[in-house]
Amino acid sequence: MKWLAGAGALLLGLFAALPVHAQVIEFESNGLKYQTLTKNGVTVMYAPLGPHIQGYVILQSAISNGSGGPYNIKPENFVYIRDDGQTIPASPAPAVISMLIQKGNRSDVIKLVSTYEMAFYGISRMRSTNGYEQRRQAALAETSRLKAAATASALALVQTRLAAGESTDGAVFFPTSGKPLGPGHLEVRTNTDTFVFNSD
Repeated sequence: MKWLAGAGALLLGLFAALPVHAQVIEFESNGLKYQTLTKNGVTVMYAPLGPHIQGYVILQSAISNGSGGPYNIKPENFVYIRDDGQTIPASPAPAVISMLIQKGNRSDVIKLVSTYEMAFYGISRMRSTNGYEQRRQAALAETSRLKAAATASALALVQTRLAAGESTDGAVFFPTSGKPLGPGHLEVRTNTDTFVFNSD
């Protein structure tokens, strides 16, 4: 009997030593399908948004830093990997902002802002401390000539250094020439972790 108890304790010790894999949680809110994943206290969440703007597929993203130290995030961390092996990295925020200022029309801006706000404000528990709402308020203070471009600029996820306890959100733009992303999955690669989400 003693050897059985000893073997049981050894097995429990071995299982305890195995790494615990983070689990993707999927849920729906306001008609959008979200996936969320937490690693080392940092939570990344995203949902595809409906409209395609000027050849870009758009994801709404939110990042919360529940770790003990600062955490850097930027849109280039987001990479969509198709089942055929093709990778599509998200565009840097300055490139997207420049495109919207040069090519975006009033309809694009209205569609993007209304879709993003429906997604963002539809998450009742979401309380971003350093994201779209703060950037939107700053953009609304701009002169009327620049208001549309500034509002569109406020939507894009920008490179951010999150202190412990801070969060951010923003739209992530994937250049696809207006085509869907296709079968595959999202990865968010940072200097400390890789968040691998479920296949679409």
